[in-house]
Amino acid sequence: MNNEELNKKFMAFEQQIRQIQEQLHAVDNAIFEMNAIDSGLSELEGNTGKEIMAPIGRGIFVKAKLLSEELTVDVGNNHFVKKDIPKTKELIQNQIKKLGEMKNELENSLESINKEITQSMLEAQNANSQE
Repeated sequence: MNNEELNKKFMAFEQQIRQIQEQLHAVDNAIFEMNAIDSGLSELEGNTGKEIMAPIGRGIFVKAKLLSEELTVDVGNNHFVKKDIPKTKELIQNQIKKLGEMKNELENSLESINKEITQSMLEAQNANSQE
């Protein structure tokens, strides 16, 4: 394998690594957000009739009175269902679990690419030492 081929191969590896790192970052952010939602739901439990600060946009809150612990949850494709807090927390925990599995798969992909890089480097070194 000549230097030009090796450089192309390493550039492809670099691009794959960057893409996986971006995906890992997105998954980490999603896990963080899901954990924040789970925590927020815990604060709502048992507080029917009390005043809360409800977000209405990025960094904007309004005082509101919690009338019920029944939630309207988007379960995908703009399908909304009524759920209580424990069922919603269960749904969120399942999503966190799936995100964790995705994170593991991405980390395994990175590890596999690192092994391929090491193997390519060893092959290149062996080819150079035989010349």
